[in-house]
Amino acid sequence: MNLSKQHVKYMSEINKDDTVTVSEVGPGPFVQSVTVRGHKLFSDEPLSFPEGTDKGLSPNDFLLSSLGSCTSITLRMYARLKKLPLDKIIITLNKNENGEIDRKIELIGNLTDEQKNKLFEISNKCPIHKALTNTVKINSKLI
Repeated sequence: MNLSKQHVKYMSEINKDDTVTVSEVGPGPFVQSVTVRGHKLFSDEPLSFPEGTDKGLSPNDFLLSSLGSCTSITLRMYARLKKLPLDKIIITLNKNENGEIDRKIELIGNLTDEQKNKLFEISNKCPIHKALTNTVKINSKLI
């Protein structure tokens, strides 16, 4: 019972620390301040978008960045665990005209084909990939 209370307290602290807050800040009509755990980022629409001022990453940029960084981190964790000779990971992402995400994974190091194939398999196990390929329920409320 005591462990359960500690776990609940820990999870509430984690959730509190990981809260992302997005608010309009201008000077353009779409510029947003994004804060989480003391980090501050900016989001905006690109210049190619009507009234976009390109003061930060677009929402699509954040989405692709999330998938790319999660993929890379997941691969690095696995490579470290298995002591694989993986020197560098480069993930390149684009959203194609069909709205699908194209992801290219470059693995640099003295890896066998078997190790590369296993890493490719592991790349689909990152939490963001799982969230994007499964139905995610979003609980919204007006406050």
